[in-house]
Amino acid sequence: MSRVPLQFLPTFVAVARAPSLRAAADQLHLTHSAISQQIRLLEEQLGFALFERSARRLLLTGAGASFLRTVEPALAQIQAGARVAAELSQGTAYHLRLTLLPSFAQRWLLPRMARWRQEHPDIALDLHTSLQVADLKREGFHAALRQGTGPWRGLEGTRLVQSPLIVVAAPLFAERLLGRPLSALLDEPLLGDSENWERWFAQAGHPCRVHPVASFNDMGLMLQAAEQGMGVTLGRQLMAADALRAGRLVQLFETEMVEDTRSALWLLHPPELVDWPPLQALRAWLESEFALTAALQTDRVHRDP
Repeated sequence: MSRVPLQFLPTFVAVARAPSLRAAADQLHLTHSAISQQIRLLEEQLGFALFERSARRLLLTGAGASFLRTVEPALAQIQAGARVAAELSQGTAYHLRLTLLPSFAQRWLLPRMARWRQEHPDIALDLHTSLQVADLKREGFHAALRQGTGPWRGLEGTRLVQSPLIVVAAPLFAERLLGRPLSALLDEPLLGDSENWERWFAQAGHPCRVHPVASFNDMGLMLQAAEQGMGVTLGRQLMAADALRAGRLVQLFETEMVEDTRSALWLLHPPELVDWPPLQALRAWLESEFALTAALQTDRVHRDP
């Protein structure tokens, strides 16, 4: 076998992963004929077929699938190394691109960014908020903060914290509800998902049907609506922590709903970045800040029984 033509490997990976030749051509900004020529030259150099030809796409052979499992992580590692080297060539500063939910960025991360800058002035965070799950490698992100269970194919991660759902509302609701039976909640405007509320009531020993007055696709907006007196909601304890400590929200009942793995927050990243210093720094800082948030929450509960 002759030397592998490295310049054709990105084309090979794109064609192998794309749903069609058209999609691969759009991704690579190449014509169909150019892609076909590159794949043919690669196969000639390797000495074996990578694809079976069909009318609309190229299908991996067994040898092609085996080759892909080696080539894809190697290319990802080269790309990651190039990004790190480029940052080092520009000085000592690092640039870390992080994708996360808007609600988590607004309610928890941004109020703590001053401490991050004070502790890590040489690592600039580029925050990208979206309700859509980003493809880290394709879109050039170093890491993601995600809630739930996955699966997160091709990524490694650290489970950072688990945040249960708790019942919170503005102080005016607390004045009416604190000390009253659980059933009194049903006379108040409830915010959020009916299924979550019914599961919470069942866990608290009062199964019932619930009809919320409003639902939201963003936890941050829902907590903001509760702060403004729109109603009572089930909010993530972590996301409500600052508002609880400041008195903008009050926890009305002790029952917490833990959703097993669905309530866990993960820091995810491509495997080749596991030892990258900025990512290690972010992971350690997040773990420290979550511990501090939990300690302040415990202190608040003890002070306000």
